[in-house]
Amino acid sequence: MRNLLFAGAALVCTTAIAVTASGTSAGAGAGQVLEGKRLFENETFGGNGRTCQTCHSQATGTVSPQDAQERFAKDPNDPLFLHDGSDDGLGHGTLRMRTDATVLMTIHMAPNVQLKDDPTARTVVLRRGIPTTLNTPALDPELMVDGRQPSLELQATGAILDHAQGAVPPFASLQAIAAFQKTNAFFSSPAVRRFALEKAAAPPLPLGETESEKRGRRFFEDVPPDPTDGFRPGLCAHCHSGPLLNQTNQFAKDFIGLPIPAGQRFISVGVSEINEGLNPMRTFIFNKGTADEFVLESPDPGRALITGKTPAQDPTIEHVNAFKISPLRGIRRTAPYFHDNSAKTLEAVAAHYFLFFRIVTGGAINLTPQDQADIVAYMKLLD
Repeated sequence: MRNLLFAGAALVCTTAIAVTASGTSAGAGAGQVLEGKRLFENETFGGNGRTCQTCHSQATGTVSPQDAQERFAKDPNDPLFLHDGSDDGLGHGTLRMRTDATVLMTIHMAPNVQLKDDPTARTVVLRRGIPTTLNTPALDPELMVDGRQPSLELQATGAILDHAQGAVPPFASLQAIAAFQKTNAFFSSPAVRRFALEKAAAPPLPLGETESEKRGRRFFEDVPPDPTDGFRPGLCAHCHSGPLLNQTNQFAKDFIGLPIPAGQRFISVGVSEINEGLNPMRTFIFNKGTADEFVLESPDPGRALITGKTPAQDPTIEHVNAFKISPLRGIRRTAPYFHDNSAKTLEAVAAHYFLFFRIVTGGAINLTPQDQADIVAYMKLLD
């Protein structure tokens, strides 16, 4: 195959488990967790009135357009619509948030990346959705859709500075926020919580009860590609494998025809290339003036802005227009989808993949309406 596309109330444990990046665990005291709860839910850090919970709701860990519309109807001056939640980033207009629930993210570009229309700029403003805190803090070391934050403490620092426009608290406070985000309410199911906090076995794939769910399951099984069945068995599992269904499996390299290792977390699935969100296009130049110069027109190059890597430097398609593979556990609760929130429903996600696979395979993979309905039915089981 060719290269992908174009070149509930918060529950607090009396003790919480703080899982480090290396996967080891250390106990977090009840006092630390309670302080983290207070900071997460109520503290504005002397900024624009936002708290962590302003953008990371108890129910979903994120904000949807429906959430934004309901909050606007209740209070047009809700802090959600300030600053980068406004249409112009200066506090004027709420249409984008009420329509797409995206914020204006200021991203620092790698040293070898520049904007064609503003060569001296070292940052670029992009429209991105709010990453959910469901399951992520305790189970996903790759933070943000482009992986740019190496720890929960630094993620909180960035959010306080960039989105709340506040003063960063002492590191102990950041640790308390991180500890709170690893308590019961931040998991999509008891089975996932036990996997994270009690070292229980990872939850297996549900079997499905309806015929549609059972047909949908085969798309998520770790099996080799089967061209005799339209590549349907294991099709989704190539990028949605592992305990959270958020990494490539051992068959990805056979399916895509590129050296993609098992466990890869970033990949392009054509969201920026197709640009169904109709986001503004920009021209990015990598390695300008060198033999490796690479010009990219994109609404959002994703991971490549952080790493500076081009296809010539790394053909595993985990850089240019690539974003973190979304966990599927709890996915029915965390709409909208993709880095730019361009898919408002799971049905829209399936429709995107219909188009994506038609393009990259020249029609060899054709997800029928029934296939799409089956995939959606199965994803709704994944808690």
